[in-house]
Amino acid sequence: MLIEIEDKIISSEVFERKFVCDLTACKGACCVEGDAGAPLSLQEVSDIKNNLEKIKPYMRSEGIAHIEANDIYYLFDVDEPVTSLVNNAECVFVHFDEKNIAKCAIETAHLAGDIENVKPLSCHLYPIRVKKYKQFTVLNFDEWKICAAACVCGEQLNVPVYRFLKAPLIRAFGTEFYAEMEKIELELNNIEK
Repeated sequence: MLIEIEDKIISSEVFERKFVCDLTACKGACCVEGDAGAPLSLQEVSDIKNNLEKIKPYMRSEGIAHIEANDIYYLFDVDEPVTSLVNNAECVFVHFDEKNIAKCAIETAHLAGDIENVKPLSCHLYPIRVKKYKQFTVLNFDEWKICAAACVCGEQLNVPVYRFLKAPLIRAFGTEFYAEMEKIELELNNIEK
């Protein structure tokens, strides 16, 4: 089922499926697996480049070497900018904590107070994937086997995808949009009863 809010078309899975990241299980695999880097807006490319010297202290040497030889992004699938990859695998901005969990150097720099911007919105919104068209924007739940533990954790805690992603949804679309999502969840729950 598809749900419409303003010019957004949202898959009902965003309300029905449950999801809570379980980094102890997946170790941040979404930062090191996949067929492309993280989608970026042109504004994000500019912001990252403007803050790169403040992000670099949190990056691994492999990531720094790659962006110095190439760039922070490349064009993928119909000229969409995506983060560059080291060895066609992990994102150039990935680093690992003491538990070997992949973390984002951009987000780490933000959390340390060094930069204002947080990680790319496409990462922040995952497992929601956003596709923009001329007349509307589509929000879909993206099921990926590496996130199976997150789905189990979400089921155990009974947290719908959209609730888990409250902060990035508000960042992307505003508080009024999120309030409409809350109303829709109530309507969907009433239909199910």
